[in-house]
Amino acid sequence: MVKEKEIVKFKNVWAYYNHHPALQDINFSIHENDFLGIIGPNGGGKTTLLKIMLCLLKPRRGTVTVLGKNPCESRSQIGYVPQKSYFDKNFPIDVWQVTLMGLYSQTGIFRRYSREDKKKAEEALERVSMLEYKNRQIGELSGGQQKRVFIARALASDPKLLLLDEPMESVDPKVQGELYELLKELQREMAIVLVSHDVTAISIYVDEIACLNQTLVYHGTKEISDEVLEGTYQCPIHLIAHGTVPHRVLKEHE
Repeated sequence: MVKEKEIVKFKNVWAYYNHHPALQDINFSIHENDFLGIIGPNGGGKTTLLKIMLCLLKPRRGTVTVLGKNPCESRSQIGYVPQKSYFDKNFPIDVWQVTLMGLYSQTGIFRRYSREDKKKAEEALERVSMLEYKNRQIGELSGGQQKRVFIARALASDPKLLLLDEPMESVDPKVQGELYELLKELQREMAIVLVSHDVTAISIYVDEIACLNQTLVYHGTKEISDEVLEGTYQCPIHLIAHGTVPHRVLKEHE
């Protein structure tokens, strides 16, 4: 199958934390409308990889381009859903205000929102089925509803690339399925990179999986051998589990 336009490229990328390598010689590309899942152990560099794409961290060696430019120049075209969104549940901020925050990279923090800005925020909430909650306090929503709002915040800027760091954490299985289906719909309009520990779940929905533990194993497919998983997690395959479900990428899920 012929790939679409390349929008992210890592070439010989190394990154360090406190003089210790977090990423070693990373090489891979992401293309338009890709849905890539990234798995690996805690401390394996998954969040570091996202931060480099977001220009929150610069690599020590190697080159990274996003949409053909330096990541800092493309930041406004990247949507990001962090692993945890910290806020005081009693702080009086509503769904509408949270969604508008997604436009900061384009409008700046202190600029007034235009009619077009507000239209983008409204459309983003509608796409995640949360428009009717626009005046609700964010702290009053369920975990799944909050995740939808944070996705809407990421979508408000009309991104070409959507990055999600453990978006299903603390979300019940039913809502997880709904969110995965939402992401599959969004894939028609943008490339998606999803970091997760739940290999079994993401293998049903993503198109490709990469294993990351400082070094990256990526073959442009979602079929991963037991040997690769064991090498990534540094433990036997039967111990790599999410609850009681083994973390295996099954061929029948293709």
